[in-house]
Amino acid sequence: MALIVVTGRGGAGKTTTTANLSSILASKEYRVLAIDGDLYLPNLGFHFSLDNVRYTLHSLLKNPDLDPEWAIYKHGPTGVHVMPGSSQLHDVLGISPRRLTDLLERVKYKFGVIFIDSPTGIPFDTLPTFELARYQLIVVEIERSPIYSFETMVKNEIEKLKAIGERYKLNIGVILNKVREAEDVVEKLIETIEEDLEVPVLGWVPFDNTVPESINAGIPVVNYAPWSDAAIAFKEVGNLLEEWIFG
Repeated sequence: MALIVVTGRGGAGKTTTTANLSSILASKEYRVLAIDGDLYLPNLGFHFSLDNVRYTLHSLLKNPDLDPEWAIYKHGPTGVHVMPGSSQLHDVLGISPRRLTDLLERVKYKFGVIFIDSPTGIPFDTLPTFELARYQLIVVEIERSPIYSFETMVKNEIEKLKAIGERYKLNIGVILNKVREAEDVVEKLIETIEEDLEVPVLGWVPFDNTVPESINAGIPVVNYAPWSDAAIAFKEVGNLLEEWIFG
């Protein structure tokens, strides 16, 4: 089960969502792999304290002869298997996103669930992997839109990203993240998204200062502070995600 995690704008919490949902499914005894598919600005490794490792996704893309297992690290606190990217410029130059598909083909049978953290906007880096995926998760931060037009802007963002998933016949779901002032109207917005765009909203996660603390610690918030507001919300989303995928 491969899931592509996307967002339209930077800072929405796409990578945080990837880290936490993969941790939740790993806690349910699924063998989970999280891949940093943001080839030019990778930061998934930071969420798991894997920012200084010898082999990365970029190592595999540059040298297909390497064993993919060399670039997969099991994160002790969560049990998630992580394939981090490299933040070094010399590793980014000259790579081919098309090789991501070959790589996914080589590892997909070893894991029950694979999360692919895509780049912000149109995910050109990970588009080849859409051919092998079955699910697309769209992460949206509604607070950064002007209050008088946020409903229209959110719908536009989801609609554009949804079109990509539909092209590859993926099952598409939405997660609303970092909800603050809009908490009073979020249920109405969810109803609008589901009725007008015909995509399910798996849940919403409140803004929580514990999240950046957990990122600094290199432990997803569901493990770092399991009783925090964000952790509780992520767990609810994770439960729905499990039901959505596995029934």
